[in-house]
Amino acid sequence: MMHNHPHPGELLREDVLVPLNIEVTEAARRLGISRTALSRVIHGHAGISPDLAIRLERAGVSTARFWMTLQTNYALSRAEQREQPNVMPLQSITQST
Repeated sequence: MMHNHPHPGELLREDVLVPLNIEVTEAARRLGISRTALSRVIHGHAGISPDLAIRLERAGVSTARFWMTLQTNYALSRAEQREQPNVMPLQSITQST
């Protein structure tokens, strides 16, 4: 089972914007997105999209792959917390050749 990963927007807010003392409006302007879109991400209401990940990389905030990995880890940890249906193997254990 995966750990309970934090939302990547929380990390963006706490580890990037707060230490740099950049307000959401200014960060959104620099990233070329709306304030509302960035606010939704940093408050955990929306995920980091591939486009935002690329913009963050171009803005000098780690790599796009880093941000996408954080988003994927978060999504997988959330999915594993939900009840999942019974799944049957796609192949039988013993195959005849």
